[in-house]
Amino acid sequence: MLVEATIGYPAFVYRAIGHPVTWMGGLLSLLDRRLNRETDLFVRRPMAGIGALAILFAASAGAAVIFEWFVSTGLIGAILTILAATSLIAQRSMYDHVRAVADALEQDGLEAGRKAVSMIVGRNPEWLDEAGVARAAIESLAENFSDGIVAPVFWMAVAGLPGATLYKAANTADSMIGHRTPRHQAFGWAAARLDDVLNLPASRLSALYIAVAAMVMGGSPAGAVRAVWRDASRHRSPNAGWPEAAIAGALGLKLAGARVYGEETVDDAFMGDGRREATAGDVRAALRIFLAACAVQWLLLVALCLIWRW
Repeated sequence: MLVEATIGYPAFVYRAIGHPVTWMGGLLSLLDRRLNRETDLFVRRPMAGIGALAILFAASAGAAVIFEWFVSTGLIGAILTILAATSLIAQRSMYDHVRAVADALEQDGLEAGRKAVSMIVGRNPEWLDEAGVARAAIESLAENFSDGIVAPVFWMAVAGLPGATLYKAANTADSMIGHRTPRHQAFGWAAARLDDVLNLPASRLSALYIAVAAMVMGGSPAGAVRAVWRDASRHRSPNAGWPEAAIAGALGLKLAGARVYGEETVDDAFMGDGRREATAGDVRAALRIFLAACAVQWLLLVALCLIWRW
C-alpha cells in the first residue's frame, strides 16, 4: 500500500507491458466472443458464462501462484512481489483522477469538469451541472475506495497475491459482462453475483474506515454512521451504498438519486440527507477523508501483522 500510494502504476510500465487488468480484459473479451453465442438457448448461456469465469480464474490465479513460487524467497523476491501487488490496488490513480475533477472545476469551469469526471464515471456528463459533476466525483471516489482499494487489499491479506488476483479478475468480469443487457444478462449473471459476494466484506469495512477518517479530518463520523444505518441498504447495489452513504454523511451531503447513463435514467435512493449543492471544495474534503481512510486501513493491517507475529 505504501509503495503504490507513492508511485502508483508507472506510465512507462503500462506503455511497455500493459496492466494485469488489461490482460484479464483481453482474455475475457476473447471468451465472450467465443462462448457467448446469441444463437444458444437462454438457459445455456449462464453455464457458458460460468465456464468463461473458470478459465479466467484459472489463468489469473495460476499466473499469480507461479509468480509467487518463483520469487518466494530473498530480498529480490520480496521486492518483486510488492511491485506485482501494487498493480492490483488503485489508491494513487483514484486520488489523481478525482483531484483532476476538482482542479478542472476550479480552474476551467463546467465543461472541463464534465470532461474530467467522464474519465471515472459511466453516466452521461452532459446532464451534469457543477454540483452534479462534484457529486459524481465523490460517489465514484467512495465506490472505488471499496472495490478498487479495500477489496483487493482485504483478499490480499486473506490469500496473498493469488487472492487479490482472483478478486481483480472477478471485478473485471463484472465490469465487462455483468450487465443487464440482452447480450450479457444471462452470460454475465454469475460474474455479477460473484462480484457482489466478494465485495460484501470490503464495502462494510470501507464505511467503517470512512467514519473513522471523518473523525480525524473534520468530517462528521456520527453523520456517516447515521447515513449508513438509514440509507445503505436502500441502494440498488448491495455494496455501493455503504461507502457512498458513509461519505455523504461525513460531508453533510445528499448523494445518489436519479442519474443518467447514456440516454437511460436510473432511479436510486438518496444517500445522506444533507446538501445537494456539492462543490469542488467538497471534492477536496472527500479526498482528505479518502487519504485518511487509506491510512486507517494501513494502520489496521500493521496492527494485525504485529499481533500475528507476536
